[in-house]
Amino acid sequence: MCDAKHKHMLHAVNLSRTKMEEGCGGPFGAIIVKDGEVMSEGWNKVTSSNDPTAHAEVSAIRAACEKLGTFNLAGCEIYTSCEPCPMCLAAIYWARLDRIYYANSREDAAAIGFDDQFLYDEVAKPIRDRSLPCEHLDLGEARDVFAAWDAKEDKIAY
Repeated sequence: MCDAKHKHMLHAVNLSRTKMEEGCGGPFGAIIVKDGEVMSEGWNKVTSSNDPTAHAEVSAIRAACEKLGTFNLAGCEIYTSCEPCPMCLAAIYWARLDRIYYANSREDAAAIGFDDQFLYDEVAKPIRDRSLPCEHLDLGEARDVFAAWDAKEDKIAY
């Protein structure tokens, strides 16, 4: 493993241990790197913040976006102590990060009680077949808002 990659991965892994031992949440840490420099750190804060979306990767993305003043993290890479869950993976795509490096696999996470396979399976199903009932309420007012966005000349596309 390249020295820089090893150093960054070790940073994310050490962060996962430190924050877990401090009682912040589960054993997950992540950093975002741009041009070899750490832009942000994130760790699991689910139980300490009562926020189910406060995963390490999402926390690192939020911090990097704030620091860099942008929602587009192209040119950055994420190092995470574990393969991202479906929510974090989607956030990484939305943030347009260039690459993911991870240490533990989703199978490793499942072995200690963090099994995301259910979510991977649910997302792949047609909406009508998912275990969480979803009902489409077709409102013209909602379409009107989308039409207004589509016509908005000063919108910032993302």
